[in-house]
Amino acid sequence: MTLPPPAPRLLLEERRRLIIEHVEKHGRATVEELAARFATSPVTIRSDLEALARNAAIVRSHGGALPAPTHALDMPLSIKEARSHAQKRRIGQAAAKRVEDGETIILDSGSTTIEIARALRQRRWRELTVITNGLHIALELGAIPTIRVVMLGGLLRASSHSLVGPGAEQMLAQLSADRLFLGVDGIDPAIGVTTPDPQEATLNALMIRAARKTVAVFDASKFGQRSLSVIAPISALDLAITDTAASEECVAAIEAAGVRVVLA
Repeated sequence: MTLPPPAPRLLLEERRRLIIEHVEKHGRATVEELAARFATSPVTIRSDLEALARNAAIVRSHGGALPAPTHALDMPLSIKEARSHAQKRRIGQAAAKRVEDGETIILDSGSTTIEIARALRQRRWRELTVITNGLHIALELGAIPTIRVVMLGGLLRASSHSLVGPGAEQMLAQLSADRLFLGVDGIDPAIGVTTPDPQEATLNALMIRAARKTVAVFDASKFGQRSLSVIAPISALDLAITDTAASEECVAAIEAAGVRVVLA
């Protein structure tokens, strides 16, 4: 009998992303459990866990790992992308479908808005203009001839791959857009949408002013979370796109502020 070929080994970043998802789903995980799950050695898993703990993606425990707290963490973009990745991909695809040929849109920097950029790459455009402060978004779209990328200048925030500060704000003040797709770290009916960095919040608020319509994009884990800096009240949004894990109470609270909610 011919044996099937062995499954390809996961790339480092993919394995670590799946480790985060496994720990968050089950509430904890041991080194031995993860080594068996990913068909690798305990030494490799320990190395993965140490690297993820240094980036605040998990909490290292004796013999394994626990989920990291989700409140108000300004963690690296690569780690944010790993959290709720499947949900963010669906949200990104749903958001990209709303973009029309010839529009000018703003994509703020984030782990959900990069999924919008990736979805936009899959469509054919006669013309599209994308304003962004995210280096990763500019790199994702910059090679598409029919997509014009306007990069806001400013101070680089290494953790989020974003540019903020007076330079970005002054440039944005001279621009206008049809839609803003805004990723947020927290959404709370009492205080609005929030992000950990004050300069990012200031720039996001200016993005709302520059756009005719504002679409917030976030996975359901952001409901009820509060970060340091308030961007705007929920009523400043026109549409919110989140995932199907959102509770009826959370959706109702957003809709009560006059904002339509789409579940992806």
